[in-house]
Amino acid sequence: MIFYPEERIALFIDGSNLYNAARSLGFDIDYKRLLEYFSNKGRLIRAFYYTALLDDQEYSPIRPLVDWLDYNGYTMVTKPTKEFTDSQGRRKIKGNMDIELAIDVMEMADRVDHVFLFSGDGDFRRLIEAIQRKGVRASVVSTVRSQPPMVADELRRQADIFIELQDLSDEIARTPQNRPQREVHVVEPDDEEEEFYDDEPDELGAAGG
Repeated sequence: MIFYPEERIALFIDGSNLYNAARSLGFDIDYKRLLEYFSNKGRLIRAFYYTALLDDQEYSPIRPLVDWLDYNGYTMVTKPTKEFTDSQGRRKIKGNMDIELAIDVMEMADRVDHVFLFSGDGDFRRLIEAIQRKGVRASVVSTVRSQPPMVADELRRQADIFIELQDLSDEIARTPQNRPQREVHVVEPDDEEEEFYDDEPDELGAAGG
């Protein structure tokens, strides 16, 4: 990893993608430590976090995490999910945040020197290529050490720097004294549909609270 202290940097975190990647490697993200780590590597202009929310419930398990991030240095970008029934009559919940993330990256491209994309989604390859043409360095944070790898090969090749998430674990992982996290995120098994999963621990530990 090559960091320049004078660089203006911005983080763009696909919440569900990062959560899945860390989960596949066996650790939880401590978002306070993550922010501190990158704040010390350059001039951090903005840290965006993207997630869809289940608005049809009285209580969303991810809401405390979203609120904590919002008050502790992150710019939250959320939208309600959409429910539909597929051709087999199965209930599906959709909440893709790719468009919101791509728009924000393009808008920030003239204001930063280095973009860090926390996602392995190959759909972002063209986005990375576009900001590189503007002279912005682009790093992708994901993992090839999970089974299967969480980062698309075309995205990894396009990035100026690929950062293996597992290599950051000592710096950004939740420490044992923190409580584990409960998150509900949209998972994206393919380009056609997004579904939800829910795991059991408490939601605030991985935020550093």
